[in-house]
Amino acid sequence: MPMPMPISLSTGPGVIAYGCRYITPPLRRLLTYTLLHKQHQHHSHRASQFSILYSFRLPPNLNRLLTGNCPFFRMERYWAGSSINKNKAMVENLQRYGVIASKKVAEVMDTIDRALFVPDGNPPYVDSPMPIGYNATISAPHMHATCLQLLEENLQPGMHALDVGSGTGYLTACFALMVGPQGRVVGVEHIPELVTESIKNIDKSAAAPLLKEGSLSIHVGDGRQGWPEFAPYDAIHVGAAAPEIPKPLIDQLKPGGRMVIPVGNIFQDLKVVDKDQDGSISVRTETSVRYVPLTSREAQLQG
Repeated sequence: MPMPMPISLSTGPGVIAYGCRYITPPLRRLLTYTLLHKQHQHHSHRASQFSILYSFRLPPNLNRLLTGNCPFFRMERYWAGSSINKNKAMVENLQRYGVIASKKVAEVMDTIDRALFVPDGNPPYVDSPMPIGYNATISAPHMHATCLQLLEENLQPGMHALDVGSGTGYLTACFALMVGPQGRVVGVEHIPELVTESIKNIDKSAAAPLLKEGSLSIHVGDGRQGWPEFAPYDAIHVGAAAPEIPKPLIDQLKPGGRMVIPVGNIFQDLKVVDKDQDGSISVRTETSVRYVPLTSREAQLQG
């Protein structure tokens, strides 16, 4: 099968994508936000067939002035359309483009079929976030791969992992396969309907035995408070952007542990938080991203 061509979103409509990496200088990001902000507030959180993108148009002259031949709001997205229709092909593409370098991450993503976790009517293998209802999304495959690789050393057999904003359960299931039956994986999601749906999804997947045995569990709760019952955690993943890193999550991170969390409001960065053995914290930026906000259930449902 010929290798699909990578795409970028060209000049014309600008976009904000949720659960994706993007590249754009701060000035352009500021101008983009300023031009769109009022219009953006009136959009509902719905998706087209292939993307969960909010769209807007810039005056053509301004767009050329600011961007030349570059996208105004360049989002990293490695393929689109429905040419990829198998989970294995999705993983192979992520490997071809260099997103997946780890054999273990490739094996896990190959084993957990993303189609089980994407609502019907959305193409599951397109490299784009997809709506899952309740003003929430499942992140793009390249973001899942990125987070799994960043956390791989902290998802060894027997370790404990926390997935905040577990959504439809995809990444939680991947974590469970990595830590195995001797480990412990906890998903926390504040939308009860998504918790129910995620349990059904996982029960159809390769992680079903771990769910039945109890080493994997999904709970209704405010993920900003973590889940103290099974703390401390070797790995913590947060699937929504916090204005700042929640202290309870830092407290529940094990010495030697790592947390991956998007941080920011208008501008967001994926932060890698490491806790040293002496309890000291170091934080670095991995990449710029755009995620839905980490907020209360009420605020999320209001959109």
